[in-house]
Amino acid sequence: MNKSNIYKLDGDILRTFLIILEETSVSKAAVRLNVTQPAVSHALTKLRQTLDDPLFVRSGQGLTPTQTAISLKEPIQQVLDGLMKLTDQRPFNSKTEEMHFVVAANDLQRELFFPKLWREARLEDIRLSLEFIPSGIPSISLLRDARCQIILTPFPPDAPDVFQRRLFSSDMMCFYDANMRDAPTSWGEYINAEHISVRFLGGNDTNEALRGIDKSEIREPTITVSNFNAIPSFIKGSNLISTEISAMHIGPLKELSMAPLPFKSEKVSLYLVWHERSNNDPAHNWIRRRIEKIADEAAKKLQHISARPVAGQ
Repeated sequence: MNKSNIYKLDGDILRTFLIILEETSVSKAAVRLNVTQPAVSHALTKLRQTLDDPLFVRSGQGLTPTQTAISLKEPIQQVLDGLMKLTDQRPFNSKTEEMHFVVAANDLQRELFFPKLWREARLEDIRLSLEFIPSGIPSISLLRDARCQIILTPFPPDAPDVFQRRLFSSDMMCFYDANMRDAPTSWGEYINAEHISVRFLGGNDTNEALRGIDKSEIREPTITVSNFNAIPSFIKGSNLISTEISAMHIGPLKELSMAPLPFKSEKVSLYLVWHERSNNDPAHNWIRRRIEKIADEAAKKLQHISARPVAGQ
């Protein structure tokens, strides 16, 4: 290794290395980074020459990291975290800053917060770009590995290097087509109804949010889908029901009727989650404040709709 060449490496090259390590593919890394494959290959070549190690070898359909590459993951992440700290207390002007955030969120959180946030930013001539990845029930690695800067979820990961803020709490409600059926009025009606549920990539489904009841008695879903936006097209014209938080009625399920569940269930809270490396970044503070403002507006709407049946829009 030529140690004098180590100073020629920059943050982009180091971040490229971490993305290749995650994706085990140059082409997938290029997509993640929004650059060309030759650009990723060039960065990898430069890093290989500097470190005098192949770093990755071809194996089957992807790349397998060498022991050197595996051992470099944590120190390189620490270097990038250190570079991020250089932004602490830096001058910040939302009108001149070019801000880009990767957000881990399901379709409810995405629709509830970000169209409004982005439109308002554009009206203020703020240059903001957003990239969304699915969160499911999120892993702490999403933040630790810098795959996103923000998570919005009812299931916040808990760790000493992670901050979380509760945005609002929402009742669990029954969604249905009022032209086809009434809402269940007893536990027996509810558990014997045909259900549609969202199942996330890891195998968990939205029933995880039902707390304080014996979920084993509930009939297995007739339909499972991968996102909330798919629910209305199945429920319309059918006897299916879906159990989701009341906030869905100002989001993906606004076309459906909604009624309280025929049993007591704990409220579900929605959390804003971020890594400690972003805590003092002024741009990150800016978007957190914007999200909190929209959350306050949503909470006021929810106060008026959670305790009674509401028709679809």
